[in-house]
Amino acid sequence: MNARQQIRNVLLLALPLIAAELGWMAMGIVDTVMIGHMQNAAVNIASAALGQVLYNTLAFGIAGVLLSLDTYLSQSHGAGRFDEANRWLYHGLLLAAILAAALFGIIELAPLAMRRMPINAQVMEGAIRFLHALNWGTPTLFLYFTLRRYLQAFNHVRPIAFALITANLTNVLGNWLLIYGHSWGPIHIPAYGIAGSGLSTSISRAYLALFVVAAVWRVEHQHHYGLSSMLRHIETARLKRLTILGAPAGAHIFTEIAIFATVTFLIGTLGPLQLAGHEIALNCASFTFMVPFAISAAAAVRVGQAIGRKAPREAAAAGWTSILLGAGIMATFSLVLALFAHPIARAFTPDPAVIAATVPLLFVAAAFQFFDGLQITATGALRGAGNTHAGLIVHIIGYWIIGLPVGSWLGFRMGYGAVGLWLGLCAGLIVAGVALTTVWHRTTQKLPEKSLVS
Repeated sequence: MNARQQIRNVLLLALPLIAAELGWMAMGIVDTVMIGHMQNAAVNIASAALGQVLYNTLAFGIAGVLLSLDTYLSQSHGAGRFDEANRWLYHGLLLAAILAAALFGIIELAPLAMRRMPINAQVMEGAIRFLHALNWGTPTLFLYFTLRRYLQAFNHVRPIAFALITANLTNVLGNWLLIYGHSWGPIHIPAYGIAGSGLSTSISRAYLALFVVAAVWRVEHQHHYGLSSMLRHIETARLKRLTILGAPAGAHIFTEIAIFATVTFLIGTLGPLQLAGHEIALNCASFTFMVPFAISAAAAVRVGQAIGRKAPREAAAAGWTSILLGAGIMATFSLVLALFAHPIARAFTPDPAVIAATVPLLFVAAAFQFFDGLQITATGALRGAGNTHAGLIVHIIGYWIIGLPVGSWLGFRMGYGAVGLWLGLCAGLIVAGVALTTVWHRTTQKLPEKSLVS
């Protein structure tokens, strides 16, 4: 298969996923923008930053265990074993229910520890209200996450994109109604403030879950993959295999998001203004990250399907195509962030002090875009090949052993504050991008001709 055909195949799968991921990230951006137009913008944006980063760190770290479905579902599809794929989905749903219950309990207990942190009390109380409201969407979030992996492994990605795009309309309306409050004659909706934003996101996640349930039912009705007739007894060995392969992937995501969470809490000790600037810049960097993140998911599927077909050369080509696409797109985003830093910051809030705190961080984000694209797409390609350990090891070294110490030294010892901490993140991403691309290169020399499901 030539390079042009590989690019076409990756993009056919990746483009709807890119739309979906950008739609996912747009929810957080809309929340920040609408919260940013409340009174006392710096405090409210800072509260949302703390609540979002804590929830996302735990939620995506725990849900990351389910990324093992990418490997098993795509390799089963590539091998033509739809019965196997259905069994993996069934056990993925069981595992998702267990993980969602665990996360819900952890989030409910989180305020016990949060109130002991050396952060502005007003900011912390707002973060706790936001977090509690966000937690109601946990069960439906995990249901969506699981069913989405089935749809994309079977190349049905358009419903995922449409679900996220329309969910954003639900979120905008919910934010407008629940943050500010409205009255129409006898009908009165109180202004819930920052908690209203969390409730709106939870409602949007319930909508997402219902949408993908309907999409899976429609796909089954059209293609007859055998979901309705599959065996439904529980196999503990299958649950164990999902967990063992997925645990490093979940730990990898946790270490990556946790570094941003740690930096968020460290910046929180510097005051609401720097934390507000950090939240806006992090929203922008996360938004651009969603593009290679979607390409990474496509890489996992394409590599896994090729291995399922016992075509290692095709798997290697799919991985390299995805990595080059991800890195190239992020290089473009780097220019956008560098050239339009001030207009981007002004789009979030009219507060000049918050804008001034945001712009330098956007310049740092521009510096690490290319390497962020390298590391996440290489991770996806490796996951398709069944390697979920490399990303975890590299990110522990890059972020926690190199990035955080460097950032803390620059931020606190050298007095650069939030900018210094972000420079540490930049160093960690450079290490991760180079290292994971090297690991993928070595992996292509010995790609397995036998899949994990054969």
